[in-house]
Amino acid sequence: MTPHLVIVPGLGGSGPGHWQRRWQEQYGAAWVEQDDPDAPTPQAWADRLHQVIAQTPGDLVLVGHSCGVLTIVHWAQLYGGHERVRGALLVAPIDPEQADMAQLAPAVCAMAPLPLSPLPFPAMVVASDNDPYVGAARAEAFAAAWEAEYVPAGEVGHINIASGHGPWPEGEILLSEALHAWTPPDIVRF
Repeated sequence: MTPHLVIVPGLGGSGPGHWQRRWQEQYGAAWVEQDDPDAPTPQAWADRLHQVIAQTPGDLVLVGHSCGVLTIVHWAQLYGGHERVRGALLVAPIDPEQADMAQLAPAVCAMAPLPLSPLPFPAMVVASDNDPYVGAARAEAFAAAWEAEYVPAGEVGHINIASGHGPWPEGEILLSEALHAWTPPDIVRF
């Protein structure tokens, strides 16, 4: 059976038209709805992710964007992962410790400090060369610390609606490659 996707949005909940919303509909993915999508905290957001994981049957692949990436990383540190999580696609991680984050997205600062321990499952970090919320070198350092594969996406902004990523066909290719790498050969994939 194909692993179920668990979509972990960032600030504001990845609104209509965002590639995460499209994937939710296209793949019948579970959605992590935070009580307050504009005020992240490591414990509360990780707890909600943990609830969704517990309620979603079968093998799982987590798909985080922006502050959703931070949620996944905090969840892995707080809960130690889960035996059904086969991997995580971590797109456009946001850096809560970036010098100008208090001006860019002050709510994200509550997610600091960011855990930099190896993740207990395979992961792929996809980051842009010109994302205002994380420098490419910092994103690559995150990937190294998490023992994740690093995929530079070029100069594509924050990989969200504002940067022209409603549909994100390149992301679907990466998802397919990740599913192929993280699941046994007899599993049906997207």
